[in-house]
Amino acid sequence: MRRQKPDLLWVLVIVFSLGMVTTGYTQGLWERQAEAPPTTSQR
Repeated sequence: MRRQKPDLLWVLVIVFSLGMVTTGYTQGLWERQAEAPPTTSQR
């Protein structure tokens, strides 16, 4: 009876986890870029 739309909940969970992972990954990349000197990004 409660098997109407379990996919929506799973999609929400997956999207939330992916968002957290991507934000952490981008933050790490930003920190690395800030540490490294701009060599080819200014061209």
